[in-house]
Amino acid sequence: MSRALLIVDVQNDFTEGGALAVAGGDAVATAITTFLAAHAADYDVIVASRDWHDATNDNGGHFAETPDYVDTWPVHCVADTEGAAYDPLLVTDAVTHHVRKGQGKPAYSLFEGETDAGETVGAVLTAAGVLSADVVGIATDHCVRASALDAVAHGVHVRVLTDLVAGVAPESSDAALVELAHAGAQLAQSSEV
Repeated sequence: MSRALLIVDVQNDFTEGGALAVAGGDAVATAITTFLAAHAADYDVIVASRDWHDATNDNGGHFAETPDYVDTWPVHCVADTEGAAYDPLLVTDAVTHHVRKGQGKPAYSLFEGETDAGETVGAVLTAAGVLSADVVGIATDHCVRASALDAVAHGVHVRVLTDLVAGVAPESSDAALVELAHAGAQLAQSSEV
């Protein structure tokens, strides 16, 4: 049985100082790096996603001058900019598949993205025989939530490592974790891995 680690959107624009900074983002980047140093060999596939939006359009209504922070957002993670880069505190040497999502359209789940070779995450996991995945990253209440739900829908046993995620707001993050648990995901600490 193959295992995967799904690292969601640990990018400069989502960590402290970024366009859509999440409190605790840098700490999560550091903690994921520490976790990878100890556990990368436990995984057959390690996927890391990045929002990778077009600079020349509103990305299907995703960007807005007056965002509602639900369906529309300020400009963030524009392709090939510093904001779209991985947070420098995240060491990505062990990552086997880098995924870009949201290229010209809204995208929350890393399952909506593609590798540089044009593969979907679903195809990568299926080809590797992945039956279980741990999910970490940013933001608990948006892209982590969507990615974990899609992993469950893909038929993978999902475990969200709750000390390796950071959310926009405590209430919506707690609600996302409850929703994920109801969907069949396991909530765990990285120390339990």
